[in-house]
Amino acid sequence: MKAPRAPAERSIKIPEEIAARLEGRLEGSAFASVDAFVTFVLGRLLEQPGGPGFSEEDERALKERLRSLGYID
Repeated sequence: MKAPRAPAERSIKIPEEIAARLEGRLEGSAFASVDAFVTFVLGRLLEQPGGPGFSEEDERALKERLRSLGYID
């Protein structure tokens, strides 16, 4: 009998400041790492029924923020 195969994983980058703030909040929680917490939160977001998505204003603000951080041109 073969052992179950672990799901494939992908790495993402987040600013160090956010990672450090998350680490501070995770102390004493059931989450062993920032990775575990982010995976949990994103999974929960995906479980929510699909809404209208981002408004045009939300999308503009998000793009502006990503541009200011150097992630997009």
